[in-house]
Amino acid sequence: MPGLAPKLVTMRTAYFDCFGGASGDMIVAALLDAGLDLGILRAELAKLDLHGYRLSAERVMRGGLSGNRFIVAVEAHDHHGGPHKRGLSDIFDLLDRAGLGERTDNRARRIFRRLAEAESRVHGVGVDEIHFHEIGAVDSIIDIVGAAVGLELLGINRVVSSPIPLGAGTVECAHGTLPIPAPATAELMRDGEIAASKAQGELCTPTGAAVLTTLAESFGPLPAMTIEAIGYGAGGRDDVEHANMLRVFCGVQAEHGQADTVVELAANIDDTPGELIGAVLNMLLAAGAKDAWAVGVTMKKSRPGIQVGVLCAPADADRMEEILFRQTTTIGIRRHTCSRSKLTRRHTTVETPYGPVRVKVSGRGGTMYSVMAEFDDCASAAEAHNVPIKEVQVAAVEQYRLCGGEKQ
Repeated sequence: MPGLAPKLVTMRTAYFDCFGGASGDMIVAALLDAGLDLGILRAELAKLDLHGYRLSAERVMRGGLSGNRFIVAVEAHDHHGGPHKRGLSDIFDLLDRAGLGERTDNRARRIFRRLAEAESRVHGVGVDEIHFHEIGAVDSIIDIVGAAVGLELLGINRVVSSPIPLGAGTVECAHGTLPIPAPATAELMRDGEIAASKAQGELCTPTGAAVLTTLAESFGPLPAMTIEAIGYGAGGRDDVEHANMLRVFCGVQAEHGQADTVVELAANIDDTPGELIGAVLNMLLAAGAKDAWAVGVTMKKSRPGIQVGVLCAPADADRMEEILFRQTTTIGIRRHTCSRSKLTRRHTTVETPYGPVRVKVSGRGGTMYSVMAEFDDCASAAEAHNVPIKEVQVAAVEQYRLCGGEKQ
């Protein structure tokens, strides 16, 4: 678009280098070491209706490396969920009442739901019947929500991870002695990438696996980025044979667009009312689908039908399929994993004669490709000032142009 400055805000990325494994407390500790303020984190976590715990952090050495250790000191009676073991609905109720930011809340819910799904597959019961044991304990809730809060406070838009070593041997948990990786960890790593390791002991906990396999867009080497901070998060053990440490690189990626891996689902349906199709699309989007759509198709015997399509993260594919099977009459869903190229996007707000309006700016490699005013903002402003929506849209883009694209 003529007159627009070819400038975009770059993507703030956190790369987790899991050379010594990963756990929930190690993730939070690494973020603290990378600049997250413990006092602000403590204030955000205090919004949860949880009691009987204290948070602290300390410098420790692991394998000759200095790092931060995040400690959640919990009263003994609630170490594994207290007298009432928490289920997914209990944890979602905690989040409902906490009133955390939208992205923080969304990240936390996705992590807890994936944990519940993994546990349900391991124990052969429904997701709503799962009581989390260790996962429902105060310290695990703090670790998971703390990771989501920490990423938000550090302004992280994108998470990437190295392959994760899992360790070997056995581990003691609420269900007794289990092999390493713990069954829930193994289920969660279906959507991650495992690194070979001969180290004995549990290097990756279910909590650590849940956070990284849910939030990481990809697993691989350190991406090209300008590093702003490096943090080391220590685990509780001081092992001789390996450093019980997780490293995080926080920085800004160069603007060459983005790429990720997504799953595309498709289901052909010929006997479901249109009203239900619309409701299902809303359910899919509310559950975290990146996009969902419906198109008319002609099926066998020349019957008219509808094809429902879903685009989602690999970690969310099973949940999207469950919605389609449960809510529609389809008996088969096609699944296709593909790579996706994306423009870098950011939102900013401009002041127009009709009030503040958000605009979405897209581009790559320093080149601006589009500036679009958010429709809902424009519609509300147009109604308030009794003008056409398109007039507000034009005014918002023009104001962005006048500002030279510099307003953040």
